[in-house]
Amino acid sequence: MSNARLTPLAASLPSTVPFIGPEELERRRGTPFTARLGANENGFGPSPLALAAMQDADGGIWQYGDPVSHDLRQALAAHWGCTPANIVVGAGIDGLLCDLVRLTVTAGDTIVTSQGAYPTFNYHVAGFGGTIQAVPYRDDAEDLPTLIARAAETDAKLIYFANPDNPMGSYLPGAEIAAALDALPSGTLLVLDEAYGELAPDDATLPLPIDDPRVIRMRTFSKGYGMAGARIGYALGHPDLITAFDKVRNHFGLNRAAQAGALAALSDADWLTHIRAEVATARAELARIARNHGLTALPSATNFVTLDTGRDGAFARALVAGFAAEGIFIRMPFVAPQDRCIRVSCGPSHDMAQLDAAFPRALAHARNTLSETA
Repeated sequence: MSNARLTPLAASLPSTVPFIGPEELERRRGTPFTARLGANENGFGPSPLALAAMQDADGGIWQYGDPVSHDLRQALAAHWGCTPANIVVGAGIDGLLCDLVRLTVTAGDTIVTSQGAYPTFNYHVAGFGGTIQAVPYRDDAEDLPTLIARAAETDAKLIYFANPDNPMGSYLPGAEIAAALDALPSGTLLVLDEAYGELAPDDATLPLPIDDPRVIRMRTFSKGYGMAGARIGYALGHPDLITAFDKVRNHFGLNRAAQAGALAALSDADWLTHIRAEVATARAELARIARNHGLTALPSATNFVTLDTGRDGAFARALVAGFAAEGIFIRMPFVAPQDRCIRVSCGPSHDMAQLDAAFPRALAHARNTLSETA
């Protein structure tokens, strides 16, 4: 038996992770997936400049990364028209969410989120003893005015809002977010997760100064820039809040190769334009595939498309299992009524073709599974 004495809070928590990774699912099924379309990774790959920069950094991998990410923050500040004091770099949005929750949430504090939204945020809140207030989606989109109203009712410290949204792919124009903030209670911070921002329409951009104290914006190099495995992202906000991250963050949590790759990726605007075009093509192909097999593709501002099965959560789960049996990894929303859908990441044409070919068999698997349990 371990000598470690867990805190009462840690001892009370279940031993779990927000998502079961595709690698673990492959181990359980005893064979690899042939199409990886469930984690919203960028299957079109990172910029060749980023790859070259990371390879060049290999020789110095014996050295720790720059603990303040000076060069990357300078470049990001120029990119956003702000100062480096407005930016903190971290181990992806997940790591930054953990740091933010650690800074702001303790036992008994309330946060507000959407029921069925990105679960990793909730995971961190539970880990620090916070209380989660969840607001249902409205018309398959996060309901920002109701989130703000619930925050006012509960004296919430944080509101989590993703724009564009995962898992539904919807987005809210930035001007509407800015207008909604007029009702934000004093002492409540909007956590604006913009993981898919590089892939969203231009009007999704929030038209507010980077240092607006009501908002912290989070971005990543995992999606549009295709560097999910490098685990690097950043937050934009008021200097007072950004400086506070130095109280809790892992100062040597980023490796040199990731920092070099992110800096090069940021400089390659042409590659990002290429990725946006590839994603748009794949979204259209997913809509066509869905239509041909009797499903409906919901509008998407991301690098995935959510497909409405027209059935219920049980059918969608059976359909996900049917695709897994065909070697195709996909996911689905996990809260009703959004769990009637499946979610498929955009990918290269050969992955889209494999999905299309497997659809009839996956649908048959789902129907057979339900008939056997009826």
